[in-house]
Amino acid sequence: MESDERLMARLAEGDESALGPLLDRWRGPLYGFLARRVGDSDADDLFQETWLRVVRYRDRFDPQRKFSTWLFQIANNLCRDRGRRLEVRDRYRRDRQADAAGDPTRTRPPPLDQTLDIRRRVAELPDKLREVLVLRYFRELPEKEIARIVGIPPGTVKSRLHAAVKALRAQEPSNGTE
Repeated sequence: MESDERLMARLAEGDESALGPLLDRWRGPLYGFLARRVGDSDADDLFQETWLRVVRYRDRFDPQRKFSTWLFQIANNLCRDRGRRLEVRDRYRRDRQADAAGDPTRTRPPPLDQTLDIRRRVAELPDKLREVLVLRYFRELPEKEIARIVGIPPGTVKSRLHAAVKALRAQEPSNGTE
């Protein structure tokens, strides 16, 4: 079986038949990553955009690096960009609603319901925590590879993982022992 890196080298050389095996190998893992990051409804669009960028920037791939790291970096950056766009849009909507209601304190979202399922609770985490959590626990990547994908030091990956787990535990329904 030809390595991912060799397939990318062939693709960069203009052999478009190399894209099929890459797509076949990474379809499930990439889609799963995206669905956990942004939800199923937006995962399709980001999946397609990720592969468009793989093809568009194929000449930028460094065959000395792992293809999977490069692929997930592209996908992760698209998720971040999407998150920023949604944040701006949501802030605008909240501000307009607060202005219409005449109450500036209404710009805060309501507190999380403690009975949310894990997928919903993960989706509610801040993006910087969610991205490392998904890569570590759902993609089972080592912390060093997560650091390369996200572009932060390995120690920061550890601290964000700790913060993400702590935040998820804080969201758990109380068991009546307070």
